[in-house]
Amino acid sequence: MDLARAQLEEMPLYHHESVLTEAVVAYLHPQQGGTFLDVTLGGGGHSLALLQKGAERVVGLDWDPMALEAARARLAAAGIPQERIQLWHLNFADFDLQRHGFRDEQGQGIPFDGIVADLGVSSPQLDCPERGFSFRTEGPLDMRMDPTASQETAADWVNCRPVEDLIDIFIRYGEERFARRIAHHIERSRPLFTTTQLAQVVWQAVPPAARRGRIHPATRVFQALRIAVNRELEALETLLAQAPNWLKPGGRLAVISFHSLEDRLVKWAFRTDPRWQVLTPKPLCPSQEEKLHNPRARSAKLRVAARSS
Repeated sequence: MDLARAQLEEMPLYHHESVLTEAVVAYLHPQQGGTFLDVTLGGGGHSLALLQKGAERVVGLDWDPMALEAARARLAAAGIPQERIQLWHLNFADFDLQRHGFRDEQGQGIPFDGIVADLGVSSPQLDCPERGFSFRTEGPLDMRMDPTASQETAADWVNCRPVEDLIDIFIRYGEERFARRIAHHIERSRPLFTTTQLAQVVWQAVPPAARRGRIHPATRVFQALRIAVNRELEALETLLAQAPNWLKPGGRLAVISFHSLEDRLVKWAFRTDPRWQVLTPKPLCPSQEEKLHNPRARSAKLRVAARSS
Protein backbone atom coordinates (compact mmCIF):
# COMPACT_ATOMS: atom_id res chain seq x y z
CA MET A 1 0.00 0.00 0.00
CA ASP A 2 2.82 2.46 0.87
CA LEU A 3 4.53 1.74 -2.45
CA ALA A 4 1.28 2.35 -4.33
CA ARG A 5 0.77 5.70 -2.59
CA ALA A 6 4.37 6.72 -3.30
CA GLN A 7 3.89 5.91 -6.98
CA LEU A 8 0.65 7.88 -6.96
CA GLU A 9 2.41 11.00 -5.65
CA GLU A 10 4.93 10.83 -8.52
CA MET A 11 2.24 10.78 -11.25
CA PRO A 12 1.56 13.90 -13.36
CA LEU A 13 -1.12 16.44 -12.47
CA TYR A 14 -4.74 15.45 -13.11
CA HIS A 15 -6.66 17.55 -15.63
CA HIS A 16 -9.95 16.32 -17.04
CA GLU A 17 -12.40 18.20 -19.26
CA SER A 18 -15.99 17.25 -18.45
CA VAL A 19 -18.35 16.62 -21.38
CA LEU A 20 -21.93 17.76 -22.02
CA THR A 21 -21.70 20.09 -19.01
CA GLU A 22 -24.24 22.63 -20.31
CA ALA A 23 -26.82 19.91 -20.95
CA VAL A 24 -26.27 18.37 -17.51
CA VAL A 25 -26.75 21.74 -15.82
CA ALA A 26 -29.86 22.49 -17.91
CA TYR A 27 -31.54 19.21 -16.91
CA LEU A 28 -30.58 19.29 -13.22
CA HIS A 29 -31.80 22.88 -12.61
CA PRO A 30 -29.21 23.96 -9.99
CA GLN A 31 -30.42 27.55 -10.27
CA GLN A 32 -33.23 26.50 -7.94
CA GLY A 33 -30.67 25.79 -5.17
CA GLY A 34 -30.61 22.39 -3.52
CA THR A 35 -28.08 19.64 -2.92
CA PHE A 36 -26.60 17.54 -5.71
CA LEU A 37 -24.58 14.33 -5.86
CA ASP A 38 -21.72 13.95 -8.34
CA VAL A 39 -20.88 10.25 -8.21
CA THR A 40 -17.96 10.53 -10.67
CA LEU A 41 -16.22 13.70 -9.57
CA GLY A 42 -13.26 13.47 -11.97
CA GLY A 43 -11.60 16.87 -12.17
CA GLY A 44 -14.68 18.55 -10.69
CA GLY A 45 -16.04 20.08 -13.90
CA HIS A 46 -19.69 19.09 -13.46
CA SER A 47 -19.67 19.90 -9.74
CA LEU A 48 -18.15 23.33 -10.34
CA ALA A 49 -20.73 24.14 -13.03
CA LEU A 50 -23.60 23.11 -10.74
CA LEU A 51 -22.26 25.26 -7.88
CA GLN A 52 -21.65 28.27 -10.14
CA LYS A 53 -25.18 27.99 -11.55
CA GLY A 54 -26.90 28.06 -8.16
CA ALA A 55 -26.59 24.73 -6.38
CA GLU A 56 -26.41 25.23 -2.64
CA ARG A 57 -24.20 22.21 -2.06
CA VAL A 58 -22.55 19.35 -3.97
CA VAL A 59 -21.41 16.01 -2.62
CA GLY A 60 -18.68 14.51 -4.80
CA LEU A 61 -17.52 10.90 -4.96
CA ASP A 62 -14.57 9.40 -6.76
CA TRP A 63 -12.68 6.14 -6.47
CA ASP A 64 -9.50 7.76 -7.80
CA PRO A 65 -7.55 9.74 -5.15
CA MET A 66 -5.82 11.74 -7.89
CA ALA A 67 -9.20 12.94 -9.13
CA LEU A 68 -10.32 13.91 -5.63
CA GLU A 69 -7.26 16.05 -5.00
CA ALA A 70 -7.50 17.68 -8.42
CA ALA A 71 -11.17 18.51 -7.88
CA ARG A 72 -10.48 19.84 -4.38
CA ALA A 73 -7.82 22.19 -5.76
CA ARG A 74 -9.98 23.29 -8.70
CA LEU A 75 -12.99 24.09 -6.54
CA ALA A 76 -10.84 25.99 -4.05
CA ALA A 77 -9.20 27.98 -6.86
CA ALA A 78 -12.69 28.88 -8.12
CA GLY A 79 -13.54 30.33 -4.71
CA ILE A 80 -16.10 27.70 -3.71
CA PRO A 81 -16.52 27.78 0.11
CA GLN A 82 -15.70 24.49 1.82
CA GLU A 83 -19.16 24.26 3.36
CA ARG A 84 -20.71 24.00 -0.13
CA ILE A 85 -18.72 20.92 -1.17
CA GLN A 86 -18.17 17.57 0.51
CA LEU A 87 -15.82 15.03 -1.10
CA TRP A 88 -15.58 11.30 -0.51
CA HIS A 89 -12.94 8.80 -1.67
CA LEU A 90 -15.50 6.21 -2.63
CA ASN A 91 -16.82 3.96 -5.39
CA PHE A 92 -20.39 5.13 -6.01
CA ALA A 93 -21.62 1.54 -5.69
CA ASP A 94 -20.66 1.73 -2.00
CA PHE A 95 -22.41 5.04 -1.25
CA ASP A 96 -25.09 4.95 1.43
CA LEU A 97 -27.19 7.93 2.54
CA GLN A 98 -27.20 7.15 6.22
CA ARG A 99 -23.75 5.61 6.55
CA HIS A 100 -22.17 8.67 4.94
CA GLY A 101 -23.94 11.21 7.11
CA PHE A 102 -27.03 12.20 5.10
CA ARG A 103 -29.83 11.69 7.62
CA ASP A 104 -32.24 13.84 9.58
CA GLU A 105 -32.96 13.85 13.31
CA GLN A 106 -35.13 10.76 12.91
CA GLY A 107 -32.27 8.91 11.21
CA GLN A 108 -33.91 8.99 7.77
CA GLY A 109 -31.81 9.48 4.63
CA ILE A 110 -31.89 13.00 3.20
CA PRO A 111 -32.42 12.78 -0.59
CA PHE A 112 -30.72 14.87 -3.27
CA ASP A 113 -32.24 17.21 -5.84
CA GLY A 114 -30.13 15.73 -8.64
CA ILE A 115 -27.37 13.26 -9.44
CA VAL A 116 -24.77 13.25 -12.24
CA ALA A 117 -22.74 10.22 -13.32
CA ASP A 118 -19.99 10.62 -15.95
CA LEU A 119 -18.97 7.02 -16.59
CA GLY A 120 -15.87 5.34 -17.97
CA VAL A 121 -12.21 6.25 -17.87
CA SER A 122 -10.95 9.85 -17.81
CA SER A 123 -8.33 11.50 -19.98
CA PRO A 124 -5.77 11.77 -17.14
CA GLN A 125 -6.10 8.06 -16.46
CA LEU A 126 -5.60 7.24 -20.14
CA ASP A 127 -2.70 9.65 -20.53
CA CYS A 128 -0.75 8.47 -17.48
CA PRO A 129 1.36 5.42 -18.48
CA GLU A 130 1.74 4.36 -14.84
CA ARG A 131 -1.99 3.70 -14.62
CA GLY A 132 -1.87 1.06 -17.37
CA PHE A 133 -5.16 1.98 -19.06
CA SER A 134 -3.73 2.61 -22.53
CA PHE A 135 -1.51 0.65 -24.91
CA ARG A 136 -0.29 3.84 -26.61
CA THR A 137 2.64 4.08 -24.20
CA GLU A 138 4.33 1.40 -22.12
CA GLY A 139 3.20 0.99 -18.54
CA PRO A 140 2.32 -1.70 -16.01
CA LEU A 141 -0.83 -3.75 -16.57
CA ASP A 142 -2.74 -2.14 -13.71
CA MET A 143 -6.05 -0.48 -14.75
CA ARG A 144 -7.38 0.00 -11.20
CA MET A 145 -9.45 3.16 -10.83
CA ASP A 146 -7.97 3.40 -7.34
CA PRO A 147 -4.28 2.45 -7.64
CA THR A 148 -4.04 2.21 -3.84
CA ALA A 149 -6.80 -0.41 -3.55
CA SER A 150 -6.15 -4.05 -2.72
CA GLN A 151 -7.80 -5.72 -5.71
CA GLU A 152 -6.89 -7.68 -8.81
CA THR A 153 -5.02 -5.76 -11.48
CA ALA A 154 -5.16 -6.33 -15.23
CA ALA A 155 -1.89 -8.28 -14.88
CA ASP A 156 -3.59 -10.61 -12.39
CA TRP A 157 -6.39 -11.23 -14.87
CA VAL A 158 -4.06 -11.77 -17.82
CA ASN A 159 -1.56 -14.00 -16.04
CA CYS A 160 -3.62 -15.89 -13.45
CA ARG A 161 -7.18 -16.26 -14.67
CA PRO A 162 -8.28 -19.39 -16.58
CA VAL A 163 -8.42 -18.89 -20.32
CA GLU A 164 -12.21 -19.39 -20.27
CA ASP A 165 -12.53 -16.36 -17.96
CA LEU A 166 -10.61 -14.25 -20.46
CA ILE A 167 -12.77 -15.47 -23.33
CA ASP A 168 -15.88 -14.61 -21.33
CA ILE A 169 -14.91 -11.02 -20.52
CA PHE A 170 -13.52 -10.33 -24.00
CA ILE A 171 -16.93 -11.32 -25.42
CA ARG A 172 -19.17 -9.78 -22.73
CA TYR A 173 -17.27 -6.56 -22.04
CA GLY A 174 -15.34 -6.07 -25.27
CA GLU A 175 -17.72 -7.62 -27.82
CA GLU A 176 -14.54 -9.04 -29.34
CA ARG A 177 -15.17 -11.48 -32.22
CA PHE A 178 -11.68 -12.98 -31.93
CA ALA A 179 -11.96 -13.50 -28.17
CA ARG A 180 -11.05 -17.18 -28.21
CA ARG A 181 -7.99 -16.72 -30.43
CA ILE A 182 -6.76 -13.80 -28.35
CA ALA A 183 -7.29 -15.54 -25.01
CA HIS A 184 -5.40 -18.66 -26.09
CA HIS A 185 -2.58 -16.54 -27.51
CA ILE A 186 -2.34 -14.71 -24.18
CA GLU A 187 -2.23 -18.04 -22.35
CA ARG A 188 0.71 -19.20 -24.48
CA SER A 189 2.53 -15.86 -24.01
CA ARG A 190 2.31 -15.63 -20.21
CA PRO A 191 3.62 -13.91 -18.19
CA LEU A 192 2.79 -10.43 -19.52
CA PHE A 193 3.61 -7.38 -17.43
CA THR A 194 3.22 -4.26 -19.60
CA THR A 195 0.54 -2.64 -21.73
CA THR A 196 2.66 -2.80 -24.87
CA GLN A 197 3.42 -6.49 -24.35
CA LEU A 198 -0.29 -7.27 -24.18
CA ALA A 199 -1.09 -5.07 -27.17
CA GLN A 200 1.55 -6.88 -29.23
CA VAL A 201 0.17 -10.29 -28.26
CA VAL A 202 -3.33 -9.24 -29.31
CA TRP A 203 -1.96 -7.85 -32.59
CA GLN A 204 -0.30 -11.18 -33.34
CA ALA A 205 -3.43 -13.14 -32.40
CA VAL A 206 -5.90 -11.53 -34.80
CA PRO A 207 -5.99 -12.23 -38.54
CA PRO A 208 -3.95 -9.82 -40.71
CA ALA A 209 -7.13 -8.30 -42.17
CA ALA A 210 -8.30 -7.31 -38.67
CA ARG A 211 -5.13 -5.28 -38.13
CA ARG A 212 -6.09 -2.80 -40.82
CA GLY A 213 -9.26 -1.55 -39.15
CA ARG A 214 -10.01 1.95 -37.88
CA ILE A 215 -9.18 1.03 -34.29
CA HIS A 216 -6.23 -0.90 -32.87
CA PRO A 217 -6.99 -4.63 -32.41
CA ALA A 218 -6.21 -4.32 -28.67
CA THR A 219 -8.83 -1.61 -28.03
CA ARG A 220 -11.69 -3.94 -27.13
CA VAL A 221 -9.45 -6.21 -25.04
CA PHE A 222 -8.23 -3.27 -22.97
CA GLN A 223 -11.81 -2.07 -22.51
CA ALA A 224 -12.89 -5.51 -21.35
CA LEU A 225 -10.05 -5.86 -18.87
CA ARG A 226 -10.67 -2.40 -17.42
CA ILE A 227 -14.38 -3.12 -16.95
CA ALA A 228 -13.62 -6.47 -15.33
CA VAL A 229 -10.90 -5.13 -13.02
CA ASN A 230 -13.14 -2.34 -11.72
CA ARG A 231 -16.47 -4.22 -11.90
CA GLU A 232 -17.83 -1.20 -13.75
CA LEU A 233 -21.09 -2.65 -15.06
CA GLU A 234 -21.98 -4.17 -11.69
CA ALA A 235 -21.37 -0.75 -10.10
CA LEU A 236 -23.58 0.93 -12.72
CA GLU A 237 -26.39 -1.55 -12.10
CA THR A 238 -26.17 -0.77 -8.37
CA LEU A 239 -26.29 2.96 -9.07
CA LEU A 240 -29.35 2.66 -11.31
CA ALA A 241 -31.15 0.56 -8.68
CA GLN A 242 -30.23 2.77 -5.72
CA ALA A 243 -30.41 6.26 -7.24
CA PRO A 244 -34.21 6.63 -6.87
CA ASN A 245 -33.72 6.14 -3.12
CA TRP A 246 -31.20 9.00 -3.10
CA LEU A 247 -33.45 11.48 -4.95
CA LYS A 248 -36.38 13.61 -3.89
CA PRO A 249 -39.61 13.03 -5.85
CA GLY A 250 -38.98 14.75 -9.17
CA GLY A 251 -35.22 14.70 -8.60
CA ARG A 252 -33.19 13.89 -11.70
CA LEU A 253 -30.40 11.47 -12.61
CA ALA A 254 -28.14 12.44 -15.53
CA VAL A 255 -25.89 9.64 -16.84
CA ILE A 256 -23.16 10.11 -19.44
CA SER A 257 -21.96 6.85 -21.02
CA PHE A 258 -19.20 6.21 -23.53
CA HIS A 259 -19.91 2.77 -24.94
CA SER A 260 -22.92 0.67 -25.83
CA LEU A 261 -22.71 -1.66 -22.82
CA GLU A 262 -23.19 1.24 -20.40
CA ASP A 263 -25.79 2.96 -22.55
CA ARG A 264 -27.91 -0.21 -22.85
CA LEU A 265 -27.99 -0.64 -19.07
CA VAL A 266 -29.06 2.98 -18.56
CA LYS A 267 -31.68 2.85 -21.31
CA TRP A 268 -33.11 -0.44 -20.00
CA ALA A 269 -33.26 0.75 -16.37
CA PHE A 270 -34.93 4.04 -17.27
CA ARG A 271 -37.56 2.29 -19.42
CA THR A 272 -38.36 -0.68 -17.18
CA ASP A 273 -38.09 0.67 -13.63
CA PRO A 274 -41.44 2.35 -12.77
CA ARG A 275 -39.63 4.70 -10.40
CA TRP A 276 -38.14 6.54 -13.40
CA GLN A 277 -39.76 9.01 -15.78
CA VAL A 278 -37.64 9.28 -18.94
CA LEU A 279 -36.81 12.87 -19.94
CA THR A 280 -34.58 12.05 -22.94
CA PRO A 281 -36.34 9.57 -25.28
CA LYS A 282 -33.16 9.64 -27.34
CA PRO A 283 -29.70 10.24 -25.86
CA LEU A 284 -28.15 13.68 -26.18
CA CYS A 285 -24.75 13.81 -27.88
CA PRO A 286 -22.03 16.48 -27.90
CA SER A 287 -22.25 19.22 -30.50
CA GLN A 288 -19.84 19.24 -33.40
CA GLU A 289 -18.12 22.20 -31.76
CA GLU A 290 -17.58 20.28 -28.50
CA LYS A 291 -16.26 17.23 -30.37
CA LEU A 292 -13.79 19.40 -32.27
CA HIS A 293 -12.68 21.03 -29.03
CA ASN A 294 -12.53 17.75 -27.10
CA PRO A 295 -12.23 14.71 -29.44
CA ARG A 296 -12.69 12.28 -26.54
CA ALA A 297 -16.24 13.58 -26.16
CA ARG A 298 -17.30 12.15 -29.52
CA SER A 299 -18.78 8.89 -28.15
CA ALA A 300 -20.54 10.44 -25.14
CA LYS A 301 -24.29 9.95 -24.70
CA LEU A 302 -26.41 11.64 -22.05
CA ARG A 303 -29.65 10.15 -20.74
CA VAL A 304 -31.75 11.80 -18.04
CA ALA A 305 -34.66 10.53 -15.97
CA ALA A 306 -36.61 11.92 -13.04
CA ARG A 307 -37.74 10.02 -9.98
CA SER A 308 -41.49 9.52 -10.14
CA SER A 309 -43.38 11.20 -7.31
